[in-house]
Amino acid sequence: MDRSSIFSVVDVETTGLSAERDRVTEVAIVHVQADKIFRTYATLVNPGRPIPPFIQQMTGITDAMVAGAPTFAEVAQIISANLAGTVFVAHNVRFDHGFLKAEFARANHAFPPLTLVDTVALARQGLRGLPNYRLETLCEHLGLVAGRHRALGDATVAAHLLIKLLGA
Repeated sequence: MDRSSIFSVVDVETTGLSAERDRVTEVAIVHVQADKIFRTYATLVNPGRPIPPFIQQMTGITDAMVAGAPTFAEVAQIISANLAGTVFVAHNVRFDHGFLKAEFARANHAFPPLTLVDTVALARQGLRGLPNYRLETLCEHLGLVAGRHRALGDATVAAHLLIKLLGA
């Protein structure tokens, strides 16, 4: 992997686990190039439906917090511009990519073609023998502070994880 590429480290918070049924409540993108974070983007998103209580408890994102937030359709162009021409990176990339792809489709907005990189797969290759490869476990192993289920915190720590894994 070319370290001079621009990596968009993405994290989304959602109303549940199904990209088809559930909706995004928060998006964060942390741009990394040459082992440095150089730009971030984050926004709450109004999912157009109530956030289940257990999700509110886990993320701290409440219905009141997203009531005045933009809809996904209103931020799709900004997200697309942040992702275009970059390598899409996430911890469990299929989850975040799947949700964004579904939201772009619902918004009738083209999703940019992207190369996908999963920090879970990179960690399994570079850090053998750990009990699991959850973000919290990797953070503890590498001395990073976990993001605690908020998009910008999780994307930022995943960006630091990516930098460490590419340097390994």
